[in-house]
Amino acid sequence: MGGFFGTISRHDCVMDVFFGTDYHSHLGTKQGGMAVYDSVRGFQRQIHNIENTPFRTKFDKDLGNFQGCAGIGCISDTDPQPLLVRSHLGLYAIVTVGIINNADQLVEKYFSDHGHQFMAMGSGKVNAAELTAALINQKEDLVSGIRHAQAEIDGSCTMLLLTADAILAARDRLGRLPVLIGRNEEGCCISFESFAYHKLGYADAYELGPGEIVRVNAEGWETLAPAGDKMRICAFLWTYYGYPNSNYEGMNVEVMRYRNGEIMARDEVHKGKLPKVDYVAGVPDSGVPHAIGFANRSGKPFARPFVKYTPTWPRSFMPANQEARNQVAKMKQIPVPELIEGKKLLFVDDSIVRGTQLRETVEFLYESGAEEVHMRSACPPVMYGCKYLNFSRSNSDMELLARRTIQELEGDEGQQHLEEYADSSTQRGQCMLKAICEKLGFDSLGYQSLDGLLEAIGIDRDKICTYCWTGKE
Repeated sequence: MGGFFGTISRHDCVMDVFFGTDYHSHLGTKQGGMAVYDSVRGFQRQIHNIENTPFRTKFDKDLGNFQGCAGIGCISDTDPQPLLVRSHLGLYAIVTVGIINNADQLVEKYFSDHGHQFMAMGSGKVNAAELTAALINQKEDLVSGIRHAQAEIDGSCTMLLLTADAILAARDRLGRLPVLIGRNEEGCCISFESFAYHKLGYADAYELGPGEIVRVNAEGWETLAPAGDKMRICAFLWTYYGYPNSNYEGMNVEVMRYRNGEIMARDEVHKGKLPKVDYVAGVPDSGVPHAIGFANRSGKPFARPFVKYTPTWPRSFMPANQEARNQVAKMKQIPVPELIEGKKLLFVDDSIVRGTQLRETVEFLYESGAEEVHMRSACPPVMYGCKYLNFSRSNSDMELLARRTIQELEGDEGQQHLEEYADSSTQRGQCMLKAICEKLGFDSLGYQSLDGLLEAIGIDRDKICTYCWTGKE
């Protein structure tokens, strides 16, 4: 997916930009970048590939070359960013997070005449930040340009623009991702993750509404374009990719995950379907808090039958080769034999998307001596690849475990009954669960219901995007 951080201060802010951006490293794996502005030195920028080396390591040697009281940084799963843009609107740096599904159509519509060109990336695709900037530059001021770009983009686009005297922050028009402002005595910062600026000495100050555009300087902020009244914030912020001590729309991630696990256990006990197990465990790392909540409510002891070895390979998807990635995933799983051998285990994972690594995890547990392995997903079956962010994004929905299983069970006819398959109380729902258990080797499988998930998040459910489960916008 990706994340960004910006700060503007009365004093040099390079270290804040560096650490604030680094604290978004859990949101992306491909590119990292920083841009800083100084009244004497002007704009300074650096971008690094972070697929095999963390952001912090790549940028540590660059810090001495940066100087300035305003800067932005980003972690990106897609394009090299930030970009420096020179146009009739002036010189500015830009970072974006989101998806542009209609990039080719936009290029054709606005830039197919002579005199326009874009730097193509290795894939041949246009850099999303560059296209966004080109759309912004269609208008006579930055605010009008941002609103124009967001209106034209099919998908989502949240962005930061660094100018010579301010930072402009614009939340996606449906607020699919959060944008928060922190403040201290020296200035202000803008961030996805609240914990990132808490650690840097900033206090919570303001949370942008959907579609809102603000201008931030060292003295504070002002709204340049008001928030809309319709929000669709991504539910996966809480279930999976948000950091445990962050808050979105007033709801803490870790607290939500505990409550989500509790609701799963409550409903399973009520239905009389809780299996007899020795331990409840979480698939590390994001499945662990869901599992703690499940264990607390079910009365089953919580344990960690295996742990991840992260000092050598902090992210299992680092190698470019799929076979190498699979091997790294196996190498990371370190068993605790005393908690596995002869035991009946119930695992909770944050989600089940494609199921590839989960099958290998189950095989690893049986090879380590487990008697039974039961699996629970902390969210409903993922039926649709995300078209708004970079999570659960697929070349085809048939890459998703649930959709692929439905196709195997009933062919094209099954695709007309996805809502029924997602409901475990129906015959089709039970057939899907049984088929996945046989495919992946579980002794039983259960998914959190959509109602249970929304109850756990605890904000107005009409403000939450559930597209990947329901296909409804």
